[in-house]
Amino acid sequence: MKKGWVIALITIGLIAALGIGGCGYVVSVRNRFVTAEEVVKSQWAQVENVLQRRSDLIPNLVNTVKGYAAHEKEIFTGIAESRAKLGGAATIGEKIKAANELSSALSRLLVIVERYPDLKANQNFTQLQDELAGTENRIAVERKRYNDSVQGYNTMLRRFPANMVGSWLGATAFPYYEVPEEKKEVPEVKF
Repeated sequence: MKKGWVIALITIGLIAALGIGGCGYVVSVRNRFVTAEEVVKSQWAQVENVLQRRSDLIPNLVNTVKGYAAHEKEIFTGIAESRAKLGGAATIGEKIKAANELSSALSRLLVIVERYPDLKANQNFTQLQDELAGTENRIAVERKRYNDSVQGYNTMLRRFPANMVGSWLGATAFPYYEVPEEKKEVPEVKF
């Protein structure tokens, strides 16, 4: 009879230990998800920060170019609409799409600049163009950091057994900030 009680107590002890250990695992994984999600959100906030910096520079650049190219109204309208879309975007995916549209509109603006040699020599324009180029570099750096943090989070979300805890928490994958297809084309250089 004593042997039966010993076996029962050992069994109950093992079940309790596994239950406590399993609970500790779930708490640990949940905390890792929370930490990873906050890293992604923080990185996205930094992307938004540099996108806003670019958005703030654009009106000055546009006004400088407008003085030289008053008849290029279509491009200026496109830039204004792209900026408005970026400002009104609610989700990360919408903001990525709007930022890519704005990049495309800025590319068209810089094509106009090539048509006006006097504009390229203007000191205000040169300074604004340098600021914009620096901002574009910052956007690239922050986009990479954001994508790195998304990769870590999304990988954890898909790996077993953390994926079970993730689905229990209702965790969903974050979108990558990808380069639009038209930007992947190799530019043609002519001499």
